[in-house]
Amino acid sequence: MQFTFNKFVHLSTMANENEKSEWFEEWFNTPFYHVLYQDRNEEEAEHFVTKLVDYLQIENNKTILDLACGKGRHAVFLNKKGLNVVGADLSVNSIADAKKYENDDLRFIVHDMREIIAGHRFDYVFNLFTSFGYFDTQKDNLKVLQSVHEMLNDGGKVIIDFLNIHKVVANLVKKEVKTIDGIVFNITREFDGKHILKTISFGHTGQSYSYTERVQGLNKEDFEKLLEKSNFKVDAIFGDFNLDEYHAETSDRLILIASKK
Repeated sequence: MQFTFNKFVHLSTMANENEKSEWFEEWFNTPFYHVLYQDRNEEEAEHFVTKLVDYLQIENNKTILDLACGKGRHAVFLNKKGLNVVGADLSVNSIADAKKYENDDLRFIVHDMREIIAGHRFDYVFNLFTSFGYFDTQKDNLKVLQSVHEMLNDGGKVIIDFLNIHKVVANLVKKEVKTIDGIVFNITREFDGKHILKTISFGHTGQSYSYTERVQGLNKEDFEKLLEKSNFKVDAIFGDFNLDEYHAETSDRLILIASKK
């Protein structure tokens, strides 16, 4: 996989100089993020999307928001199912890459998930691959869900796919080294009681880099409370991409489907 590193490193440097930038704004806007995660399973993603569309019985031409869409892999699969899709993400570079997939029924925009997309309404909002809990407060989590609620049509649904904090903490790999495209990534993980912290350190062309992913350790009860406060009703909870039953100790994922009240 090839990247034009100079173009992206400039953006990263700018982020380092901006004390107000949040970790995901900086890290997701570097090419190194995509190098580290380039082996994400496309077949698994397509299988999951197909399972969700079938379970929800989504009709053709329904409107979908893929919120925190990254480079658009789930949005592309949703669009292939005959759906009208908008992919939204805060990462300028991810959206720039995703735009190559655009067509009349699929488009991508740069957007902060805490805000509404003015003038748009959706039948479903998908938030997949642990793209929630990036903030430090429940207030911001509520802002996300309240914005989602406002953007949904009556009877619309939100689908949240999150890590299963119980299994992640119980099986945390504290240290790991990965060499990808000639870059040696030194990875450490810890749980501080509130967040899963994953620090990625590496060198490239004589320069050292270090980024820390910080995701809130939200559990099923936390999500249920947040959804209730945001005026959603939880319809179903699943524990993996096959939509099997959720078990706190053993499930790989925490997948929630909730309807707008």
